[in-house]
Amino acid sequence: MMLVEYGQPLVMRERALPVPRSGEIRVRIGACGVCRTDLHVVDGELPKVPLPLVPGHEIVGYVEEIGAGVAGFELGQRVGIPWLGHTCGQCAYCLSGHENLCNQPLFTGYTRDGGYATHAIADAHYAFALADGKSDECLAPLLCAGLIGWRSLRIAGDAKRLGLYGFGAAAHIVAQVAKWEGRRIFAFTRRADTESQAFARQLGAEWAGASDQPPPEQLDAAIIYAPIGTLVPQALKAVRKGGRVVCAGIHMSDIPSFPYSLLWEERQVVSVANLTRDDGDSFLRLVPKIGIETTVSAYPLAEANQALSDLRQGRLRGAAVLKI
Repeated sequence: MMLVEYGQPLVMRERALPVPRSGEIRVRIGACGVCRTDLHVVDGELPKVPLPLVPGHEIVGYVEEIGAGVAGFELGQRVGIPWLGHTCGQCAYCLSGHENLCNQPLFTGYTRDGGYATHAIADAHYAFALADGKSDECLAPLLCAGLIGWRSLRIAGDAKRLGLYGFGAAAHIVAQVAKWEGRRIFAFTRRADTESQAFARQLGAEWAGASDQPPPEQLDAAIIYAPIGTLVPQALKAVRKGGRVVCAGIHMSDIPSFPYSLLWEERQVVSVANLTRDDGDSFLRLVPKIGIETTVSAYPLAEANQALSDLRQGRLRGAAVLKI
């Protein structure tokens, strides 16, 4: 398994096989997606990371051992393990259907060990059964890029003209969902990233350009997937009166000051925090109906540092995945 040690690349360590406790399952991992949040964990940009830690929260694997009190899973069954790994079930947020805001959550690959490994332990209540038909590597990005993308799309409302800032793992999945729903897609990338712009057009975007360019017409909503705070005022400039800007990352650089006129006329800036199990259930039911295809670059586990580097430098098309 790969362990986080700040100030140096991930290091490979061997540990004893983990044993599931009551309510848990042990999963033999087939693939684990490499998410931008993993970079925030590895780079020390998120608080209170328990070290040493195994990163990774887009896990596809097979049930290998079942703890006491677990129902609904069978040995050998393929499952997905997402970012949200556990909630208390007792706080006001959990009781009101907002478990993504739980006061005492656990997050896979952040506050509990994740999927850059051969095996992982998961709370069985927060694992999803996965259908056959697609490879582990192709399914892995759905467990975060897909789920957070789906939640951010729902929070964007019924926007017909939708802007996507940062056309990476999440946006390349969301674009397919938005197109299936009949929305018009406008993609924003780094200025010189003509490859990503072409990729966006291939997936249905009717316009693709640099993030500091205005779209050809005003947007109803924009979703920001790049962790760059300066994109917020840019997106506000691009949306119409009453439009909405959704910040979809768990971490973002500081948002610079901007004139109130950009926010006026009932424009909104909102954030997406984590996900709920309902997000997972509803999205995974839609995947086969839409026919979502993920574009992935596969790496062996031993090359996790290279995968993170390629993600950091913007050298990927679609998503990176570790094939275990």
